[in-house]
Amino acid sequence: MSKTSNLLLRIALAFAFLYPAYGMWTNPNNWLGYIPALVRDVGISQGVLLMLIAGVHLIIALWILSGWKIFLPSLVAAVFLGSVVYFNQNQLNVLFRDISLALVALALAFGSRR
Repeated sequence: MSKTSNLLLRIALAFAFLYPAYGMWTNPNNWLGYIPALVRDVGISQGVLLMLIAGVHLIIALWILSGWKIFLPSLVAAVFLGSVVYFNQNQLNVLFRDISLALVALALAFGSRR
């Protein structure tokens, strides 16, 4: 894979994590519905939980953008995106793109293992 293709894929995938992080900070109520009940019921207030999840999104996005040891953040991103779709199957008409993004993440992960 060329350096340009790799960079474009990393930017595309990172954006899928940067935007929700931004959205969770600016409009947290819009994002609560995407968090599975088993995560919402861990005993942390919803506001704190959303900020923690937004922080994880931000870390994943920045790590992917950096390109450093890309296998791990890409694999985490694929699992994260896949779990969002799995736990919110009733919203597949909105989340169908997450399947494509999860496959992009897997391509980045396994493309780095050559």
